[in-house]
Amino acid sequence: MGYKDQIDLQKLPQHIAIIMDGNGRWAKEKGKLRIFGHHNGVASVRDVVEAAVELNIKYLTLYTFSAENWNRPKLEVMAIMELLVSTIDKEINTFMKNNVQLNAIGDLHMLPEKCYVELNNAIKKTSVNTGMVLTLALSYSSRREIIHAVKSIAGKVQRGELTVDDINEDVFENNLFTNGMPNPELLIRTSGEYRISNYLLWQIAYAELYFTTKLWPDFRREDLFEAILDYQKRERRFGMTSEQVN
Repeated sequence: MGYKDQIDLQKLPQHIAIIMDGNGRWAKEKGKLRIFGHHNGVASVRDVVEAAVELNIKYLTLYTFSAENWNRPKLEVMAIMELLVSTIDKEINTFMKNNVQLNAIGDLHMLPEKCYVELNNAIKKTSVNTGMVLTLALSYSSRREIIHAVKSIAGKVQRGELTVDDINEDVFENNLFTNGMPNPELLIRTSGEYRISNYLLWQIAYAELYFTTKLWPDFRREDLFEAILDYQKRERRFGMTSEQVN
């Protein structure tokens, strides 16, 4: 019996977040340039997205390019941006066929103009879809997102739209880039690293963390199913006792 057949479809996480790590190391192991790993990582994205759609996962958020990644060699960054544009262009029909709504979070204004335009066109075109929301975290930094939320709330207080006493967790979440989305219940990281790497720090407060040694280009739908199955075996108590949640 495969992993998918063992999954309880009544206990699926609504939102899965993934740190797609290991493209460069995968390429290096094969004596190739790092961009070769990024190209092969696209196949993993396609397979995982299709698998999530099959299971009727509502939200999938992928750590695509961090704010810190801008510090990588210029040629690699340029190649990644070109790959992003070509991938979005190629996958748009698949998104429409699978009823996937594309979304993006991060400092998107930092993207090259061609990338920014292509991304926004795809977001606009898929906005009519009602299925899974696929969010790309691009030029993303969770710390910057939190600072952005603080500034936004401070501005509302200054303008008299809020009082200090009005500020609570709901207000804060409504000012994050992920406003309107449920927080991830499952966070997956590939490549054997055990770090969060400045990703959705507020949102993953109660997420189950799943780490695998597989490098991202080797991660496929069966690996996603295995992670979900592992998630379903865990007891989510949210500070309560086992007796209270069972």
